[in-house]
Amino acid sequence: MSDNALTSSRRFGGIARLYGDSALTHFSQAHVCVVGVGGVGSWAVEALARTGIGRLTLIDLDNVAESNVNRQLHALTGDFGKAKVTALRERITQINPQCEVFEIEDFVTEDNLPEYFGKGFDFVIDAIDQVRVKAAMAAYFVERKQPFVLSGGAGGQKNPALIQTADLSRVTHDPLLANLRYTLRKRYGFSRDTKEKMRVPCVYSTENIMPPQSGAACSADAAPQGLSCAGYGASMLVTASFGLYCAQGAVEHIAGKK
Repeated sequence: MSDNALTSSRRFGGIARLYGDSALTHFSQAHVCVVGVGGVGSWAVEALARTGIGRLTLIDLDNVAESNVNRQLHALTGDFGKAKVTALRERITQINPQCEVFEIEDFVTEDNLPEYFGKGFDFVIDAIDQVRVKAAMAAYFVERKQPFVLSGGAGGQKNPALIQTADLSRVTHDPLLANLRYTLRKRYGFSRDTKEKMRVPCVYSTENIMPPQSGAACSADAAPQGLSCAGYGASMLVTASFGLYCAQGAVEHIAGKK
């Protein structure tokens, strides 16, 4: 057995015993993209790395800040000011040195979708807040049959037990995803038939969103429907759980490949 194979066996033997050797091989050969590596995406990346995913592309233009400490994996004193994708790459290298990590310091826009997603991935996780871009990505992925899952808003919630996965047509309690559903129907011609699935898998919560506590300190670093306390407060108890649900969607899809 080669040194690399021995290292992989030691690090991911538990994954093989759970999913099987064939699935672990699929994981090691898979390429997953995570768009937005903040309060939700950073935890998804951690879970994918610890499941033995062989290649990860991370897309985000933001830097680690003190205001991220309450909800983001990479928010550590020594990493403040560092690009989030770089901080995560350094962490992944410590988890699995054999994992190839590709950093893209940029924001996804409607114009650069073909550049970043034209070649396709085994799976894509969308963990961003911008409705217009989420809609463009969802429409692009559905048209090209690109496997993906997108995260709803994880702010203003305390109870991770209320997180669910469902097609966008079935999602409730989530203003971000309600806006996305409206945008997809208006701009991209998705069906308005409420009984018809939109083929947009989502992670969301049925918890009623809590407004910010009066007098709470806030910093304006994200949209109100997102994770920043500029709009809603946020806890890693929920944001991390959203990320793990997203990662689970990727893992189950890849494990099921023949």
